[in-house]
Amino acid sequence: MPASPLTPAQTEVFMPHMRDVGRCERSLQELNLMWRIIEASAKMNCPQEARAILPTMAATRSSFAKLEKELVRSLVQEKVSNVLTEIGTKAQYVIDIVVRNLYERTADVGFLATDRELCSFVAGQHDERGRIYHRLCEYRSKYTVYDEIILLDTAGNVLVQIDPATPLEHSSDPLIQQTLDSDGFIETFRASDLRPGKRKALIYSRRMHHPDTGAVVGVLCLCFHFEHEMQGIFASHGDPARRSNLLLLDASHEVIASADPLWMPVGAQVPVNLEHAPQLRLFGGREYLVRTFSAEGYQGYPGPAGWLGQVMIPLDVAFGHSERDLMNSLDPALLNGLLSHADTFCPPLHDIMMAARHIQRIVWNGQVMTAGQTGDLLKLKTVLDQISETGNRSNELFEQSIHDLYQTVLASSLQDAEFTAHLLVDLLDRNLYERSDDCRWWALTPELRQGLAQPEADTPERIAAILGYINQLYTVYTRLVVYDRQGRIIAATGEGGAELAGQSISPEALSKVLTLGSPQHYHVSPFEASPLYEGEPTYIYHAAIRHPEHEDQVVGGIGIVFDSGPELVNMLRSGLGGREQMQALFVDRQGRVLASTSAEHPIGSQLDLTAAALALGHGQHLSRITTHQGQYAIEACSVSSGYREFKTSDGYREDVIAVVYRHFGEVRSSQMQASTRTYFIEHDPAQTGGLEFATFFSDGNLMALPAECVQEAVSFAEVRTTSMGLRTAQIGILGLRADQAPQGKASFIWVFDLGELMHGRRSRTTPTSQVMVLRHRDQALGLLVDDLHAVTQFDPADIEPSPLALLSESMLTTEVIKANQGRLLIQAVNAPRLFDWLIDGIEPPGLAAGRSSQEAELSEDALEALAG
Repeated sequence: MPASPLTPAQTEVFMPHMRDVGRCERSLQELNLMWRIIEASAKMNCPQEARAILPTMAATRSSFAKLEKELVRSLVQEKVSNVLTEIGTKAQYVIDIVVRNLYERTADVGFLATDRELCSFVAGQHDERGRIYHRLCEYRSKYTVYDEIILLDTAGNVLVQIDPATPLEHSSDPLIQQTLDSDGFIETFRASDLRPGKRKALIYSRRMHHPDTGAVVGVLCLCFHFEHEMQGIFASHGDPARRSNLLLLDASHEVIASADPLWMPVGAQVPVNLEHAPQLRLFGGREYLVRTFSAEGYQGYPGPAGWLGQVMIPLDVAFGHSERDLMNSLDPALLNGLLSHADTFCPPLHDIMMAARHIQRIVWNGQVMTAGQTGDLLKLKTVLDQISETGNRSNELFEQSIHDLYQTVLASSLQDAEFTAHLLVDLLDRNLYERSDDCRWWALTPELRQGLAQPEADTPERIAAILGYINQLYTVYTRLVVYDRQGRIIAATGEGGAELAGQSISPEALSKVLTLGSPQHYHVSPFEASPLYEGEPTYIYHAAIRHPEHEDQVVGGIGIVFDSGPELVNMLRSGLGGREQMQALFVDRQGRVLASTSAEHPIGSQLDLTAAALALGHGQHLSRITTHQGQYAIEACSVSSGYREFKTSDGYREDVIAVVYRHFGEVRSSQMQASTRTYFIEHDPAQTGGLEFATFFSDGNLMALPAECVQEAVSFAEVRTTSMGLRTAQIGILGLRADQAPQGKASFIWVFDLGELMHGRRSRTTPTSQVMVLRHRDQALGLLVDDLHAVTQFDPADIEPSPLALLSESMLTTEVIKANQGRLLIQAVNAPRLFDWLIDGIEPPGLAAGRSSQEAELSEDALEALAG
């Protein structure tokens, strides 16, 4: 949602670009005009006869005009919100994924700068340049995110580099001295003579020390392949329709990476929207909706200073795409149940639905006011017919408009959930890619290779010290273990690591490691419980440690134990971005939970996914509206697609499915979801002499009462609930207006639950619940029903006694109306019998006994006191 509601001026700006909203507005204006014409016609042609309903007509017209504006504003608001949510999620992803990636680079440069073999060479302890070049190339073959690695001495002379396309001898870049003076890494993004030909280069540098004396002897530079990385992000998460553009900006709001550089070139200055306001920004003579996000940081690393993720979409194309047709493909019960929670997932939609109900009730009341009247009031026949016809047209238009608004809200939610699921598996693949790099590189550590090839008495201690140093830099691992060719653990880090020495890794893992073909290959254990991870399930990445002089001879292996418990959950939570209404999970191809943000789905439990979701192809995704944990929900699934060579061309394949749920509210009985669209009653306007009935819904059924005994309907919200009634169906009291009570004195009536009277179970009240005020003889009562329907005239020939009523005197519905030529049956409530039961206490056999001597009618004074 936008940070604040749209102003009228903003609504006017966006409206011309929303053709469907424009059509809706014109239809609403036409109906508004019809209400004005009907009211004016009644005043001119039959002012005396219309006196009783003129206030109702004025209220209808006023409510309609107000609702017209609110509906149009909400449609515009939701469509703008939809676009801003879509581009905002992508903008935040762009910067967050870049920062996560660069965090790994800060760890890499810190570790590689302490590599003893490299430090010895830079310190001048040997001059085997070819061996060092080969070692750096081995590093580059594991960590393919780098396009250049350079070793320099303290004077800026290039000792070794791996990129033959840009041969260097010396650098005068100030970053060299800055790095020599710093005890940490230096992050540089600008033009540099270290990367000639590049407009800007992203370089991570750290000083190197003499392995024996500790003196500063040189500088290591890792050059990140920035352009290639950004192309991958844009290709995976950009807009395939090319309606919007993804950007990465620096602190001066200059474009440093663009998904479409012909549209918005690198180096261009663009407007930003850090306030997330629904305001337009001008760029290149064109108006744009813009979302901009700064980095939230990762593991204490804030990212390059001032970098921003941004998405821009032109106003003239922002609303031109068609939304998915969700409504017509959903089960009606699911659709109506979800709609009943509009107050939770879309308050403006709920407010509009309530306003539309209010207008429907006003029209319904206007019809029942004149039902059964004769004499001069017959002059109102034409007016009343017009009210009925226009009311039906209004209801249809409101339903369609609410349908469109609902469609927009659901489409936005589905799209957001889909993208979030896609983001989550991408985060997972990118993270685990680094783990596959780490295990292979650390397996090349000369001290480990030498220690396993020619073990000495202090070999376990030396290996443990090396592993401990690595584990300090890379905290995503619970422990690191090194084992010999027989699988016996030589050394291990982490809590209880010393006790693991002498134990063995699993035979399956050892067998896989011993057959790895080259230093480029690795093995990942299945996600299962492991003694190396306190008996909990995790991934363990293995690589073979080879003889220092014989590459084809495996002398042992290294296993790095991923701390999957917190790390996977942190990925899920990061992808959700604080959206509390969402849950996220990682599951395998069998639906087994690997990680979850919900206590309802612990690790190892089974998630009930459809066969279609479990069978999704590599990189595919889907979403649907369903029920989950007893709530209506959106379910979005996305299958991992790999990152760079990881899971794509390196021989490893372990598909993970990210599942996202967004909940909207508890599942409600289909009996509470009756729709007036389901029960359209055919009516001949020329018919005369028929019997008029007020129709309504109760317990999911369409029912009727003679219109002459119905006084009006009010919202259930006006009822003061009380437990003072001795019948369980006696649920509260309702205050009558002065003109409804005898002698104009304020009075109250009891309200009864029709659903409980008929079926013995309390009706569930919703925002659509209504109370019909009934009057029979000189008595009145209120009747709780689910919703109103219509006031319709029926041919007496279509009304027949109910067969069941002849068998039992306890039946409230004694007649059946055969509407629509018998295709629709409507139960008619017997009003006299209802009053006999509830007012006079005349209850037939089979019902509860009559009122006790203590059940006396409350006085007006007592009722007034009860009402407060």
